Amino acid sequence: MFRRPRLFALLMALLLLSLASLTAYLHFRPVPVRPAAYSLPPLTHPIDRILIEKSARRLTVFRDGKPLRSYPIALGFASKGDKARQGDGKTPEGLFTINRRNPQSRYHLSLGIDYPRPEDIARARESGVDPGGDIFIHGQPNGLGNLVTIANDWTAGCIALSNRQIEELWRITPIGTPVEIRP
Repeated sequence: MFRRPRLFALLMALLLLSLASLTAYLHFRPVPVRPAAYSLPPLTHPIDRILIEKSARRLTVFRDGKPLRSYPIALGFASKGDKARQGDGKTPEGLFTINRRNPQSRYHLSLGIDYPRPEDIARARESGVDPGGDIFIHGQPNGLGNLVTIANDWTAGCIALSNRQIEELWRITPIGTPVEIRP
C-alpha cells in the first residue's frame, strides 16, 4: 500500500501525538492561583537572630524571639557533619555572627559569617589542615538571573538561597546578627 513504511509510521506518530495534545488541551482546567498565598509581605525591620537547620534545609529569621520567616536553603556539597578543613564541602556548625556584607560577590549578594573561629583554627592545626574560610549566606551564582535557583546542595560550604530571598535577608540583617547553624 505505502512504498515508504517509515514515512507512513512517522505520519501516524505525528497524527497520534497531535490527537493526544488536543485531548489534553481540551481536558486541561487551570487551577486558579491565589497570589496572596504565595507572596508574603516583605520584611522591613532588622532581625536579631538567624537559625540554620542543616537537616531540614531551612533558614529561619527571628525578631524578639519570634520566628518571622523561613527560607529553603542549599548547603555544601557534602553537607553531613561539621566543617573540618578547606575543600571538604561541609557547612560549619555552631554559633557565629554576621561580620561582613559583600554586594559585589560572585553570588547574588552575600552575608559573611565569622568562620573559622579560634576553636576551628586550633582543631584544624592539630589535624595539620587548613580550616577553610569565606563562609557566606548568599544567593545564586551571578549570571543565572533571577529565574533560576539551583536545587540540591551545591556550595563549597556556604548557605544558598534564591536571589529574591537573599535580597530580603540582605535588607533586614545587620552586622553583628547572631547565626546558629545546627546539624
